[in-house]
Amino acid sequence: MKRNFYIIIFFFGMFLLPQINYAQVDFNKTPDDDLGDHEDRFQELFYEGLKQKGIENYDRAAEAFLKCIELDKTVPVLYFELGKSYNKLKNFGAAEDALKKAVDKDPDNEWFLDELYGFYTSQNEQEKAIKTVQQLVRFHPDYKEDLASLYVQTKKYDKALEILDALDAEFGVSVNRDILRNRIYDATGRKKDQIKNLESRVENNPDKESNYLALILRYSENNETEKAFETAKELLKINPNSQLVHLALYKFYLDDNDAEKSIESMKVVIKSTQIKPEAKLKVLTDFVKFVKANPEYEADLIEATSLVSDTNNSKTIIELGQYYLSRNNKEKALEQFEEALKLEPNNFEVLKNTLLLYIDLKKFDLAKVESNKALESFPSQPLLYLINGVSLNELNQPKDALEVLETGLDYLIDDTKMEADFYNQLSKAYTLLNNTDKAKTFSDKAKQLQSPN
Repeated sequence: MKRNFYIIIFFFGMFLLPQINYAQVDFNKTPDDDLGDHEDRFQELFYEGLKQKGIENYDRAAEAFLKCIELDKTVPVLYFELGKSYNKLKNFGAAEDALKKAVDKDPDNEWFLDELYGFYTSQNEQEKAIKTVQQLVRFHPDYKEDLASLYVQTKKYDKALEILDALDAEFGVSVNRDILRNRIYDATGRKKDQIKNLESRVENNPDKESNYLALILRYSENNETEKAFETAKELLKINPNSQLVHLALYKFYLDDNDAEKSIESMKVVIKSTQIKPEAKLKVLTDFVKFVKANPEYEADLIEATSLVSDTNNSKTIIELGQYYLSRNNKEKALEQFEEALKLEPNNFEVLKNTLLLYIDLKKFDLAKVESNKALESFPSQPLLYLINGVSLNELNQPKDALEVLETGLDYLIDDTKMEADFYNQLSKAYTLLNNTDKAKTFSDKAKQLQSPN
């Protein structure tokens, strides 16, 4: 928008001001030269070029600007517009030449330089872009950030850091500059420099929470756990109401075997309105693992899970299901696996656990219906045929059970235990049909497979 405004002003300056000068001319006098015709022709061609550019007819626009240049080679904006037209026509060599001429004729024009800079970046001409943006930095600080980014692209990391440091000192830190700064530290492996920079931020601005959090993260990444822990505790002293710091503290307390404080921090995280759901769920998942090894804190886990009304994260729900399964709380485990299936209906492990729990809890109707659905998605999984056969036998539907079990056996490969289970269920189906001979045959097969010899 700035550029367009400039061009309008330029046009007024170039075409209207001369007319003001002509106010003293005697228009009743017959002209004795062709200057007026020359100027009229120039303006006519120039506006034709702008019109053709406006309707994206760039070849005709370029022709018009070239004719203008034939009439007057001194006007910089002609080369500027010609260069843009050539660029649209993908005549990149001519575009560069024209834009460079515009800059040569008006080297202090920000818009001409900006267009040339944009051209070089689009062509991945970083070195040329650097030379051009070095001329632009006097106009606006944003160009300095562009220059720092170009230095990073060309691996001139020290120069980039110099600019970032200067901008931070003048304007304060920014997210975009920090992203660029961290790219440099990652590329160069200067972890100590990165930490030193963050330490100085904490020292210079001790009330800013984000500085502490960034430092805690970098200490942790650098395996300086003690320093990270101390920084987190320092932040809590300065800002006792901080919620974000507990994302770090809960883990430090956990590793430090301070379960009570870890639980307190975990509850702060889960109740927080500032912390994203995925971060809360990471904390909850860690706590599930902790309670598996320390079951005396199960009541705290149950309280924590009740605080997360809508986790919407299958991984955490599955972890909870596995936890309850390890505690032999099958009803609770089933609740979690059913929730997980809503989020991941094609997760076979969760599906398997759910169906087996239906059998264990004697929910045979559900086992039958859900295993039938599962077979549509996993038609070659013998376990699903076995579960379906078990549920049909328990529901006193032995004929259907036989058909399903015989089909499932065709998919079974090298699994002696499951094969014995199939034979036992076939024996049960034949028993329900009063076919004792067949029942004994399959019962004997099962016993033979189950025999230690």
